[in-house]
Amino acid sequence: MKYGINTLDDFDFESKKVFARLDLNSPYDRENNKFKSIKRIEAAVPTIKELMEKKARLVLLSHQGGDLEYHNFISTELHSKVLSDLIGKKVRFLDDICGPAAREAIDNLGDSDVLLLDNVRYMAEEMTLFETKLKLSASQQAKTIVVKKLAPHGDIYVCDAFAAAHRDQPTLVGFEQLMPSCMGRLFEKEYGILSKIMTSPEKPVVFLLGGSKIEDAFNMMPEVLSRGIADEILACGLLANVFNMAIGVSMGRQSEQVIYEKKLDEYIDDAKRIYSKYGDKIVMPVDYAYLDGKRKEVAKDDMPVDLAIEDIGSKTIELYKDKIGSSKTVFINGPAGVFENKQTEIGTRELLEHISGLDTFSVIGGGDSISAVGKYGLSEGFSYMCTGGGSMVRFLSGEELPVVAALKHATEKF
Repeated sequence: MKYGINTLDDFDFESKKVFARLDLNSPYDRENNKFKSIKRIEAAVPTIKELMEKKARLVLLSHQGGDLEYHNFISTELHSKVLSDLIGKKVRFLDDICGPAAREAIDNLGDSDVLLLDNVRYMAEEMTLFETKLKLSASQQAKTIVVKKLAPHGDIYVCDAFAAAHRDQPTLVGFEQLMPSCMGRLFEKEYGILSKIMTSPEKPVVFLLGGSKIEDAFNMMPEVLSRGIADEILACGLLANVFNMAIGVSMGRQSEQVIYEKKLDEYIDDAKRIYSKYGDKIVMPVDYAYLDGKRKEVAKDDMPVDLAIEDIGSKTIELYKDKIGSSKTVFINGPAGVFENKQTEIGTRELLEHISGLDTFSVIGGGDSISAVGKYGLSEGFSYMCTGGGSMVRFLSGEELPVVAALKHATEKF
């Protein structure tokens, strides 16, 4: 047991039917029907292999695609093919989640067999709207269709989906109410790394925050700043733009329109409060880059510009490199700009290359950040790459993640 949660060391898995909830959700190229990155799938392999070696009868559950953008949903059939190659054994895919075919297949598994069920987000109760509108308790989620149908056919539940641990959904928190449960090796590792950052980081600590998904950052920043965990926050991407709007720096019509279109203007008041209290610890870009046929840079004092800001400028890159270079711990979540474009990837690429060459303890998380590291071939240069963005940031905000609470409950109950 670690952190009040059972681990794989606490159970005998031989001939047991094991439900393993993973997060195999991967960036997907629909046009070519292939994944842009398989980092999350690779990260699940150690737990799968260990359970196979312990002769578990293994049932894999995962989601694919953000459900607020329903067109991102795809079957997990492609994941089964990738997993088969990675573990060196066929992972059977079944086009079912909890219906009669799924339950029969589970009952007929042999030792070390691996079965991957279809995308759990095809089930209504696994949708974000179900989660945010109904707000069911964990015990109520144990009575939803997917858990109620599957649980009687399993013996042990393993959660290795730390990347989704901030979600409060049936396949993540419902099984723990009914079955002996534990965390997998990836969950155990990521929980431990982030606990270290929260309790005993080597100082000084710099947080490099960017990207377009800034919601959780506003929950995290007051916690890490008030507790003295973060010595400085280096702002990039839309986070920096929202801070600029909060402190009266005009970015220009197109850049500010993006904030309103994404409904991120609701964080402007939060940004004002945070900046008024911790402004001396929040480092803002001194220049920015935009595209006008080619890359152009503009100083903050010469803003606004008519075109959308898409990257930090060269002076900011050097400023942030200096800040990071004098740190002992650096935490990265989100790219500095639009890294998919060669002309606006410079901030992201140069900062990641700089960090990867340092002895600094570095933790990077979030889907876009991991994709960028893969794009530049820098995976070996970071102390740890966390598969989760939202869960990682929520953990650092001081909240107990729903899945952590559910696993602790199961450890006490069973």
